Amino acid sequence: MEQEKVLQQLDSLYNQQSSTLSKQVRVEQALRQAITQKWSSATRLPGHRALAETLSISRHTLARAITTLIKEELLVTHHGKGTWSRYRASDISSETPVPRLSLRAQRVLRDPGAGMVQNGSFVPGIPDITKFPIRKWRQLYASVTVPQNALLLSYSTGGYGPLKRAIRDFLQRWRRIDCDIEQIIITDGTHNGIQLCAMALTDAGDTVAMESPCYWGARKVFTSSNLELEMIPWAPGKGHVLPESPKPVQLAYLMGGHHYPLSVPTCIEDKRHLCQALDPTYIIEDDYEFSQDDHINLLFDARSDRHILAGSFSKMIFPGLRLGYLVVPKHLASPINRLRSELFREGRMLDQAVLAQFMFNGDLDAWCQRIQREYLGRQQVVHDHLKTLPNVRYISPPSHAISLCIEFEPQINDVAIAKSLLKEQLVVRPLSTVCADKDQRSGLIMGVGMLSGDTLKQEVKRLINHLGILLK
Repeated sequence: MEQEKVLQQLDSLYNQQSSTLSKQVRVEQALRQAITQKWSSATRLPGHRALAETLSISRHTLARAITTLIKEELLVTHHGKGTWSRYRASDISSETPVPRLSLRAQRVLRDPGAGMVQNGSFVPGIPDITKFPIRKWRQLYASVTVPQNALLLSYSTGGYGPLKRAIRDFLQRWRRIDCDIEQIIITDGTHNGIQLCAMALTDAGDTVAMESPCYWGARKVFTSSNLELEMIPWAPGKGHVLPESPKPVQLAYLMGGHHYPLSVPTCIEDKRHLCQALDPTYIIEDDYEFSQDDHINLLFDARSDRHILAGSFSKMIFPGLRLGYLVVPKHLASPINRLRSELFREGRMLDQAVLAQFMFNGDLDAWCQRIQREYLGRQQVVHDHLKTLPNVRYISPPSHAISLCIEFEPQINDVAIAKSLLKEQLVVRPLSTVCADKDQRSGLIMGVGMLSGDTLKQEVKRLINHLGILLK
């Protein structure tokens, strides 16, 4: 490929990245998209000087981005011969050995899951990490990293006590939940919490009831545990479509106060009716996204012997934190804590100490209140534009959450639309891939965490222009 064309493509891709991202991240993302979507095998990159000048970045920033892509095995460099793109998956010869994965792994990888692209306009599930008070967070790290706190470098058997107290108080303020500290289990995010529940409370072949559409991450965890999934369609205002001959259900997994991915308030009466019909041994509610006003939709009861609440700080603070919690019945707290220690070995004491102080200082409350107001305004902008599109059946109302959902008429191929939008660096998730086979809904799941201000207005117009053509 001619070097001038390579420069033009990279410049175009770079300029299409969100201006809220750092220059290094924008370069990395532009290179990934060029390598995986546009370039043929073994495309040689122009010299670093030409690249830096074309993208108007420093050669140091470029070098860091290229180093990242080399570590990801998307680029390879040879001394004196330059830097080249590696083979794409579609270019690999059919003679390449096929990995011998377990049947369990094959089932997990068969259905769509975590997207490889985690940056870009409208990417769902990512909060606003650009406005987070990272300077204050760094200061808290400095305050807890002192010689007398050397124990924070050790294992955290049972979790950091002050963080458990902070979570208890936070749940009382925001969710009107009164639980005891010993009921709280610190986890490495929601996936880890769900995995702990699956290991502790189910055996291979047991049935887990999930709503359709579902949170893809929970479905992956249950699949990896060799559990049978009973996907039960739910729609706001219509309730659940119960199976004619329900199987005995060991575990019911439901969304908390706000439904993901539909991005609407859940309905406590619908959940109560479902649990009465299925009579599961245990009930998990996943508080994936929430605001202060939706606690009335929680079925969770801290005094119940079968109710479990799962929560995560990844959607409130930043995804890389990977800290969450479970609130479990008292009789399950000790064995699940021991199981966590045996299987995963707790750590992250420094992170837990910083988060605890961040919460005790009132910083988390202030951050949630501020950013949720912003999310509501951003959702209103996107909602007002989406309602002008043809073949749209439903749009989730503006909320304080980071995600929103648009539902198309049944004949629309949302998977093809999502792929077309990805080529334009508009990152969305098709709704149909997280629905049961008998649930024929089609639509898009998108987020507002990565966009704000004029950038949001520009990108939503670009989104509407492309969707308007695709939906005709």
